[in-house]
Amino acid sequence: MHPRVHAQTARDKPALVMACSGETITFGQLEQRANRGAHALRALGLNTGDALAIACDNRPEFFDLYWAAQRAGLILVLLSARLKRDEIAYIVNDSGARAIVISSAMADTARDTAAHRDMMPALGQIVAIGSVDELPDWSRLCASQPDTPIADETVGGRMVYSSGTTGRPKGLLFASATGSPIQPNGAALLFGKLYGLDADTVYLSPAPLYHSAPMGMTTSVQALGGTAVVLAKFDPEEFLRAIERWKVTAVMVVPTMFIRLLALPDDVRTRYDLSSLRTVIHAAAPCPIPVKQAMIAWLGPIIQEFYAGSEGNGHVTINSAEWIAHPGSVGRAVVGTVHICDDDGNELPVGDTGMIYFSGGKPVNYHNDPVKTASAYNPAHPDWSTMGDVGRLDGEGYLYLSDRKDFMIISGGVNVYPQEVENLLATHPDVADAAVFGVPNPDFGEEVKAVIQPKHWDQAGDDFAKALIAWCKERLADIKCPRSIDFEGELPRAETGKLYKKELKARYWPAV
Repeated sequence: MHPRVHAQTARDKPALVMACSGETITFGQLEQRANRGAHALRALGLNTGDALAIACDNRPEFFDLYWAAQRAGLILVLLSARLKRDEIAYIVNDSGARAIVISSAMADTARDTAAHRDMMPALGQIVAIGSVDELPDWSRLCASQPDTPIADETVGGRMVYSSGTTGRPKGLLFASATGSPIQPNGAALLFGKLYGLDADTVYLSPAPLYHSAPMGMTTSVQALGGTAVVLAKFDPEEFLRAIERWKVTAVMVVPTMFIRLLALPDDVRTRYDLSSLRTVIHAAAPCPIPVKQAMIAWLGPIIQEFYAGSEGNGHVTINSAEWIAHPGSVGRAVVGTVHICDDDGNELPVGDTGMIYFSGGKPVNYHNDPVKTASAYNPAHPDWSTMGDVGRLDGEGYLYLSDRKDFMIISGGVNVYPQEVENLLATHPDVADAAVFGVPNPDFGEEVKAVIQPKHWDQAGDDFAKALIAWCKERLADIKCPRSIDFEGELPRAETGKLYKKELKARYWPAV
């Protein structure tokens, strides 16, 4: 379960294919590139246990760095390629990173970061992937290194930072194991068991690799000896074209990608041969029921869903047959046990809505934040932990998500979960995207506000807002429906589909 093993047994097999250009890295080449990378990291002064930050778009060097750090005993800290200098400085300082590697796709940010390196006093090196002014170039550093293993190989770890949708990003440190880097891979074992991934898998990754799930899935496929096909960025037709061209057997997407695929004209959707597909996995954000129904009708019962988080304290999954019988559910736990609890931590009866806790999974520990760590644990059951989501269980143990606790609206003493309203609005034929949150109301404390991204901007206006509110009232209780609607050309979302509600809500709650 390591690329080195496959470099010895299947040297010329593709470990990585860049979907659009066709650039291919074999397992033999990946082994050489990772070894050179490990030597380069040592030459930069990085030793076992040090943290290495990388901010990289989807390109082959991502995997060189990943597998180099994994065998050099480093803690790999993945940063979004969209971050700016101050955001990078915060994570570098919080993680204690000794070096950062930044892609030339972020050249302006790399320059700005280098010009203000005094903001990161513990940072030793800033390296560029590609040419960025006077910064050392990663490829040149590696080119002069040997392609044999470093003498002091040991397995590395990683640190994952949240997307910061409800505050500053928080780090989750997954400490290194000990010994050889060639050892069982927990993520690969889980994904292989749940989704049938193995050495015959051709996996397409359309999402940014710096996010936890895409990174975990692609590197797990390589650990298992399969081929990772990577899109530089998601485009719905390029996605279909890549499936046909590379005979893709498995993909992982987010619901917003489903919505964009379904929006393609019928003649485009039917133009490509998708018969190689065996598994379509989706996660990261709730999927409206009509959207998932349409995807199953199109692709067949090959769609799997999971609910989990970077915390690693639980994992819930559901296949198409189960979902058809339990529409809207995210499944049953395969890692940890789910408990639904009230605000005091007491377990609620089946069917009641409350905070989702897991027992029996990994402990949750937010780096440098004991207060947030403590808040993740159940006050009545100190070994149960939460990711902050709200939901309910049915009589068969299937979990249904309501929303994040942070986003719950309390209007006149009634709890309103915005996700339900957002899912409904997403099904309107003239709505491209929707965000729902609470805004101040002098009588009820909060009222429901929607911000809509219309499919056609010329629709934006009072008449469309009134029509949408009336449409909602035909389908939901009045208390849940928006009392006002504003319009935006594009809503702020992460590439994982997570909505940055904090940015929108701050306009109406200036102190938030």
